[in-house]
Amino acid sequence: MKTNSEPLFLLVAGILLLALTAIQPHDYATWWMETAPIFIALPILVVTYKTYTLTPLLYRLLFLHALILMVGGHYTYAEVPLGYWMEDWFGFARNNYDKIGHLAQGFIPAMLFRELLLRSSPLKQGKLLFTLVVASCLAVSASYELIEWAAAEMMGQGADAFLGTQGYAWDTQSDMLMALIGAIVAQVLLGKLQDKELTVYRVQ
Repeated sequence: MKTNSEPLFLLVAGILLLALTAIQPHDYATWWMETAPIFIALPILVVTYKTYTLTPLLYRLLFLHALILMVGGHYTYAEVPLGYWMEDWFGFARNNYDKIGHLAQGFIPAMLFRELLLRSSPLKQGKLLFTLVVASCLAVSASYELIEWAAAEMMGQGADAFLGTQGYAWDTQSDMLMALIGAIVAQVLLGKLQDKELTVYRVQ
């Protein structure tokens, strides 16, 4: 099994960037809610690093996902500058940065679920694995939408920045569609690369 120091670099860079986005965010309640997955996942990744090291590809993707969450937490998804630039470039009627976040919510967990299933279950590459990974990502997306609904019920208008619907009636459905697309595209584009890294860096 090859060793790799890149995860340490990504860990340090991620902590520094997280601290940077905590400086004068749009509001701290939204920052905490949007970055909460990082505070849950990061300790797990650190504690399990030596006993269950992931592939370099997956660490890079998790870092990217964390970065998307940090930016959304700092500005709120409805006010990220990149989303405004996309409005100008593509003629969108709203700030669609949140759709990038939900695409990533399918794309990156897909590779996580795929790696975990390949390493920890009898499943092999094929249609069943592909389908179960997509279904798992949709379950995550649906769970997140339920969390947003609960936040809206408990906080009322105070949850508007967290929800980021921007008045779009089909926001929930479009969010889940983006996660579905992300889960499919990730496996098609990166499945073979992940298989190669699983072989190079560890025995499945």
